[in-house]
Amino acid sequence: MVGLDKNVRRDLLKLAGASVFATISGRAFSRSLSGSSLRSFDAAIDTALQEERIVGCCLVVAEQGQIIFQRAAGFADREAGRIATLQTPYRLASVTKLFTTMAALRLCAAGQLAPDDQVSRHLPNFMLQMKDGTQVYPTVGQLMSHTAGLDYRFQQPAGGPYAKASISDGLDRTAPTLAENIQRIAGVAVDIVPGTTWRYSVATDILGAVIERVAGTSLDVAIRDLVTGPLGLSVGFHTKDKSLATPYYDAGPVPARMSGLTNVPFPIFEGPGVSFDPGRIRDENAWPSGGAGAVGCARDVLTLLEAYRAGDFLPDKWRQQARAVRVGARAQTQGPGWGFSWMGSVLVDPQAAGSRWSKGSVSWGGVYGASWGVDFERGLTFVSLTNTTPEGLIGRYAQDLSAAFGALGS
Repeated sequence: MVGLDKNVRRDLLKLAGASVFATISGRAFSRSLSGSSLRSFDAAIDTALQEERIVGCCLVVAEQGQIIFQRAAGFADREAGRIATLQTPYRLASVTKLFTTMAALRLCAAGQLAPDDQVSRHLPNFMLQMKDGTQVYPTVGQLMSHTAGLDYRFQQPAGGPYAKASISDGLDRTAPTLAENIQRIAGVAVDIVPGTTWRYSVATDILGAVIERVAGTSLDVAIRDLVTGPLGLSVGFHTKDKSLATPYYDAGPVPARMSGLTNVPFPIFEGPGVSFDPGRIRDENAWPSGGAGAVGCARDVLTLLEAYRAGDFLPDKWRQQARAVRVGARAQTQGPGWGFSWMGSVLVDPQAAGSRWSKGSVSWGGVYGASWGVDFERGLTFVSLTNTTPEGLIGRYAQDLSAAFGALGS
């Protein structure tokens, strides 16, 4: 629909449902939450679609494990007129980290892996070198907390060390195998001593290789055996599903469709932009990126988050360890007041963050346009998947959802 007359776009949107928006909704109002507080989610979705800031989305919200709001809206493929549904799968990008880290924690709970293990214990050829030649040995826990001294290519200047080494962020097919990518990562001198500073990075891809070694199988099979299989989820690293949401990126006057390798500028990263290869998810030869390579539906992600929030999928000791603050608010992982845990950014100081979420809430997102949050104190969880970036991750739509989530119950 890019380039079409505004009235034509409006007419096509009307074809998507009874109203201007393609919508499948479900609500089960709880005693503690009013219908008016949940309507803020509808307002956020309706406004974003009406202003054509997002193309399609799915939002699911749960209270104490019970779904209280779910809605799919807009288009999974705008040009084809294919409507987004609750079952539409999306490229998860960094939401993948939830599944990889949960697999590692399940191995820890089984006594097969430990956060204090040096990575080199499981990957004998993996060690890092400082710029002065000093060798350093990050741990599994540092991989999970993103304090291993590593980086992402998209956070570095154009022509930076990772670009020169052709290191993949897990969103493209720059490196032929996971082993080769890890070898390239290890070949770049680090500028941060592991354990001293938080920096978002390719660490979860390395964690995936550790899981492969400990489980004795490929990462996709290990995650299936440890996480998605027991939970009955359809998440995977490759798909031929024709209902997969088509990715778009912010452009004027409406989001543009990704076509082939696409570079998208991101204001939150210092680098030249994020390089997307939408075809990667359909390439069975592409190695499984534990940090960015999975595909799944919103309900799949919600089920995993609920297994993390409550229940016996992980022993209580490890659930508490997973959400513990590993990096304080000084890191500002999502701005003032936010630190980091093993499973995502953790709210250390709600007042500094200007947030109505409870202290200890955990949140993160995915660069294809996803966000999620768990408020342990209130027993609330939400998952938002969109096919529009960066709006669905850091734009007004994501901000409106965060505000609506914080206001629940007030």
